[in-house]
Amino acid sequence: MAKSDAQVRAQRTTEHLAEVGGVTVAPESIKPYFSNCEGRNGEVVEDGRYTLAYHAAGTVPVDQHPETVRKIRAALEKEGFRITGYRETVDGRPDVLLYAKHDEGRYFIDVGTGGGTDRLTFTVNTRCLMPPSATAQHQQAVTG
Repeated sequence: MAKSDAQVRAQRTTEHLAEVGGVTVAPESIKPYFSNCEGRNGEVVEDGRYTLAYHAAGTVPVDQHPETVRKIRAALEKEGFRITGYRETVDGRPDVLLYAKHDEGRYFIDVGTGGGTDRLTFTVNTRCLMPPSATAQHQQAVTG
């Protein structure tokens, strides 16, 4: 998948989740980070493989974070995501955290309270992706 396509998909996912939760994403909070893929032992193959961590945030009163994350969780489950981590409070105070994984879509979603403030953060992380040009180069090298 091309980096631009991965970023558009992450943006759409973030916008969708924010809409479900009634959150307006602050445009200045959007930050896509591309990095090289690393193997289990830290090895990096120089063939164009990459991961994307797409961050965005909006503002919701902190006491509404649990209700907001419940809506997002329900939507993710309906869309085939598996919830891998979840909480609504810490020591009786709202402090949400939601981790979700989509095996077929090859990406992970994190939603959480940003430092005990009204800030609600969204992150879409991809697994290792290979751009189309790298795939063609890899196939040419194999069939060479």
